[in-house]
Amino acid sequence: MKKMICGWVVVCLAIYPSKAQLTNPQQLTQNLKGRIIDQVSKSPVIGATVAIINSEPLRGTTTDVEGYFSLRNVPIGRVSLAVSSVGYEQRVLSNLEIESGKEKFINVELVESLIEMEELVIVASDQEQGKPLNELASVSAISISIEETSRYAATFDDPARAALTFAGVATGGDDLLNEIVIRGNSPKGILWRLEGVEVPNPNHFGSVGSSAGGISMLSSNVLSNSDFFTGAFPAEYGNATSGIFDLSLRQGNFDTHEHTLQAGLLGLAAASEGPINKEKRSSYLANYRYSTLALFDNLGIQILGDQEDVTFQDLSFKVNLPGTKAGSFSIWGLGGLNTYTYTPQEEVGEWDFEDNTQTVAIGGLTHVAYLNDDTFIKSVASFSFFESDYAYDSLRVRVLEDERVRETAFRLSSYLNTKFDARNSLRVGGIFSNLGYDLFQQEWQYQQQELVSFLDEDGSTQFIQGFANWQHRAGKSVTMNVGFHASYFGLNEDIYLEPRLGLRWATSPKGTVTFGAGLHSRMETLALYMSSQQQEDGTQIRHNDDLGFTRAAHTVVGYEWMLASNLRFKTEVYYQYLYDVPIWGQDTTTSDFLRSFSVLNTYDGWTSDPLANEGTGQNYGLELTLEKFLSNGYYFLSTLSLYESSYKGLDEVSRPTRFDGGYIFNVIGGKEWSLGRSGNKTLSANGRFIYSGGKREAPIDIDASREAGFTIRDFSRNYDMRLDEYIRFDIGITYKVNRPKSTSAIALNVQNAVGRTNEFGRYYSSFSDAVVSEGQVGMFPNLSYRISF
Repeated sequence: MKKMICGWVVVCLAIYPSKAQLTNPQQLTQNLKGRIIDQVSKSPVIGATVAIINSEPLRGTTTDVEGYFSLRNVPIGRVSLAVSSVGYEQRVLSNLEIESGKEKFINVELVESLIEMEELVIVASDQEQGKPLNELASVSAISISIEETSRYAATFDDPARAALTFAGVATGGDDLLNEIVIRGNSPKGILWRLEGVEVPNPNHFGSVGSSAGGISMLSSNVLSNSDFFTGAFPAEYGNATSGIFDLSLRQGNFDTHEHTLQAGLLGLAAASEGPINKEKRSSYLANYRYSTLALFDNLGIQILGDQEDVTFQDLSFKVNLPGTKAGSFSIWGLGGLNTYTYTPQEEVGEWDFEDNTQTVAIGGLTHVAYLNDDTFIKSVASFSFFESDYAYDSLRVRVLEDERVRETAFRLSSYLNTKFDARNSLRVGGIFSNLGYDLFQQEWQYQQQELVSFLDEDGSTQFIQGFANWQHRAGKSVTMNVGFHASYFGLNEDIYLEPRLGLRWATSPKGTVTFGAGLHSRMETLALYMSSQQQEDGTQIRHNDDLGFTRAAHTVVGYEWMLASNLRFKTEVYYQYLYDVPIWGQDTTTSDFLRSFSVLNTYDGWTSDPLANEGTGQNYGLELTLEKFLSNGYYFLSTLSLYESSYKGLDEVSRPTRFDGGYIFNVIGGKEWSLGRSGNKTLSANGRFIYSGGKREAPIDIDASREAGFTIRDFSRNYDMRLDEYIRFDIGITYKVNRPKSTSAIALNVQNAVGRTNEFGRYYSSFSDAVVSEGQVGMFPNLSYRISF
């Protein structure tokens, strides 16, 4: 044992020659704490060694009986940790940022070693950076580090905007929103999870059926590292065909009270955390944010003018209660409220009013019970509420459209995870969801000159899911995940059985082959199933209550290669076949628009028109990623994606989808400079460049449009016309100052720094008798100030 620890110290010092000492009495310091657990069983690793690399003399500590460790008075700046324990593979965590205003807490999961102790060879590299937190993920998954993505230019602390950096991800076509397109799929196919359970769209200013909005309701002040999936999901995930955001809230500081205040053009925020009971390590964490524009408006300063009123606020929290006899508990929640109102100017001939209010409330109770050192049960009981009230009125017609959608969900999720030995583990569980709805919508029909209702339903239905995953480590270099996911939708009693397979094979110390395959499915919004159409005799008929889920078969093959200790190359080739896709369901129509319709081309919403699960689609492509992790004060990430996305509607013609941009090229990077005599100041500059193919539309029939006086499209060639390429350059500059008991930072992030007007769409203008291009938002700056103490 002593021989192994001494050898480990020698190896660390040999690999990381000392460049600086950690004993400078003039330097500001902070505490570095964390917990070490087994990756599979989640049980604490007792006596694990944690050491700061590059320290002289070597500074380290060991974990206690609960797996916790604490390193006091660590100098501010960047430090790297080596974590080791007998019987486990070593972990190296590089370039952790230590600030004077807030203690640093990290969670580390160790993988049990499959080789004998005397054969243990410690190799230090950054290969695990970006590795997903979910140990069952094999391919097309990455961990979104809050610390890393906060450096990325113009992400505005938004997970979806940060995801634009990764391979295969493109904007949805409107820079005001954080919609993303993954591998040519509709943004609707994305699933949001929080604390392990499905949640409604957690974004302000979203729409019914969408997965995005103007700004995230979740702040980086409360988020922990989270997983982002782009395909071939593990068995525990269901109700998604495109991608998954699996977000987690971090636990609050259980030793001392800490606070953060932040002010910027996007909002004013206050966060607080601290201990409830230090001995039991219980803690609280909370963050509240209020719209800056709304505050200015209340003060009489109307930045957007007196026509538009934009207001939002959100609250998120987590109470962590670990170590009770009955297990560990946490209580968590998220709430968001936003309103958009547009008032017309009658004097210039405007007539139409618009008002949209949305409310999201999510809360849950998480319980983890450890049956023994190798088995635990994790259960989550959650409740969510989503409400959208939309009114579109006119001085000419009192009500043009009135839509009120209220959806509730009570979910009970539970799974058992057991580790048989170092090679084999099993996770099996289920999710019960009771989905409530209260839906109403009516529109003014000019032909009938009356208000017609398309939605007027309330009730509930059930969605039940079950999954099982067996993980087998055939050797130190091969890990296999085999599982299945099953779903039952009570509304139409449909059952879906979906096998999943994942594989990681380390062909060499620096190279790994990855593979994933499986079936996946996604339900439509409840409004689509419950909507109805009024017949000539005045009766209502529902066309889509028996409509099934969209289904997809995913196959991904990849290769990861560590070119150097902090430089990684990654490539993936994928194929997705989509089937049972809802398309127009009546073959008698002669409309080219209806015959070419598919939900694969929709962003959001619902329809009362008759649909049928008879459409298909396919996405395939190649993704290349070159990433240099932060070292020597700089980092970069470059991705290239080449892909095709196509579909077939009722007319069986193969067409490109709306989201078939063809290519995506991203480059992101940044540089840090340590300033001041004691290194207490930091200046960082970051940039992001995006170049991708434009979205698609049906070509405009100029002769028909000229005759009609408005835009007429040729839907027989639906989505044949590609908009101009999308080009965007973002910049971010941050100046940070550490003081004895606080850290402050001022940051300027500019989206579309060069002010290029990317194309949003095209339409026919009768005034100019020409096809006119409509642009997206131009330069969007956000200046913010943040202080932690």
